[in-house]
Amino acid sequence: MKLKAIFTAVLLGAAPAMAQDAPPLPAGLSSESAQESSTKKEPSPEAPALPAGLGDDTAPALPSGLGEQTGPALPPGLSGDEATSASRAPADTEEEPFVVPFGLTGFVEARLGARIVEDPTQKTLSIGEVRAQLGRDIETRHATFRIVGDLFYDQVEDVSDVNLETGRGFFDLREANVLVRPLDFLDIKAGRQILTWGVGDLVFINDLFPKDFRSFFIGRDDEYLKAPSDAIRISAFNNIANVEFVYTPRFDADRFITGDRISYYNPALGRIAGRDAIVMPQARDDWFSEDEFAARAYRNIAGFEAALYGYAGYWKTPEGQTLSGQPFHPRLAVIGGSLRGPVRGGILTAEAGHYFSRDDLSGDDPFIRNSETRFLVGYEREIASELTASVQYVGEVLSDYAALANSLPPGAPSPDRMRHVVTLRLTKLMLNQNLTLSGFNFWSPNEKDGYFRFRASYKLNDSWLTEAGGNIFYGADENTFFGQLENNSNLFVGVRRNF
Repeated sequence: MKLKAIFTAVLLGAAPAMAQDAPPLPAGLSSESAQESSTKKEPSPEAPALPAGLGDDTAPALPSGLGEQTGPALPPGLSGDEATSASRAPADTEEEPFVVPFGLTGFVEARLGARIVEDPTQKTLSIGEVRAQLGRDIETRHATFRIVGDLFYDQVEDVSDVNLETGRGFFDLREANVLVRPLDFLDIKAGRQILTWGVGDLVFINDLFPKDFRSFFIGRDDEYLKAPSDAIRISAFNNIANVEFVYTPRFDADRFITGDRISYYNPALGRIAGRDAIVMPQARDDWFSEDEFAARAYRNIAGFEAALYGYAGYWKTPEGQTLSGQPFHPRLAVIGGSLRGPVRGGILTAEAGHYFSRDDLSGDDPFIRNSETRFLVGYEREIASELTASVQYVGEVLSDYAALANSLPPGAPSPDRMRHVVTLRLTKLMLNQNLTLSGFNFWSPNEKDGYFRFRASYKLNDSWLTEAGGNIFYGADENTFFGQLENNSNLFVGVRRNF
């Protein structure tokens, strides 16, 4: 069974419906961005900054709330970073600052949500957790050390055993790394870190760093769309181009849909499955032999930031199936590029990448995902006072469609040769920018399905933030990319105290 990079395309982040029997993950959910409040990634403290589109300190911007990117300055009103609304104008209410011992920073929060569609394979409660994130930076003359971890209680899964790869248990280590600068033009960061690059808004094409689609779909903060990587990142800066190289000594898969919390379409069963059919893929956890390489070179050209990307590793979701029926992660290589810059008062983005399915280069194996080309074109601008709109068109084209179609088992449905997705984001700031209203919709005209996520967050003061929102999936068929998730539609509320 193959779970489409359900979330190697949504975002489109996950990927389109499976080229074979299982519907793919949302396009781009497997390639880049992260918090809803901002579609930009955090500028790298070590390098020039980059778009919307999920950051890592040196990568392009993530989806709203996930950071801000490096690149040409945004036109007035196009800050796009919803997350920044929590740090703009303080509310009228003032309170004594809460000082945490040992210089720790972070937050405590509680979130509660429930499904609005009956799902016999899952619990009605979609999220019910209390979480505390604690972090500490230690700077010395020669290095900067950073550690960030989450302690939480999850009432839905209620798992006590800690698994740092899947994020389950009562503890999740988000960051534990050291940054050194041996030369003025060279940075080296080693350890657990959050990585991201690319220009898509909740669409990941050349971003092959791990994502957490389970968190994204149940209403956790958008920063949790990005899962941590255990890697070494080397950044070199010069006047010709800035170059980044990332080596992951052991493969880091996405925290993808397995059925234990989010239901999905199971082609082997021919129906929606959940906790009654947990996906258990073959592990790729051999150090230094099952590893990953990623590289990026970028520079400004006439006001635009241009970038080239490369990746060698594995599909981030299990896009292959053995003869015995067990899912696995086939080998994958990707090359691509992106462009981002100001055009007529807004920001234009473009990105493309070709996916080489290295275990099925001929494209005639119906049990391994086909090679494909993905691309996007987007535009963002302020259309009214404190109202920003952005739109994207995303395409995914199978490379060896004829070979795949001829090799499908009798009676097996043939996938579309090309998947189309259109996204629209609207963000409105109100009440001195203390209230942020946002909506983001994915719609696939050929698969007739989509995903609408909306948020309303209000900053009570510099410390307290409340939020409410929902994740609504819809589709004409249950075996399409978003249609398979319809039973997971949910509403949630949350409150956070920052310190």
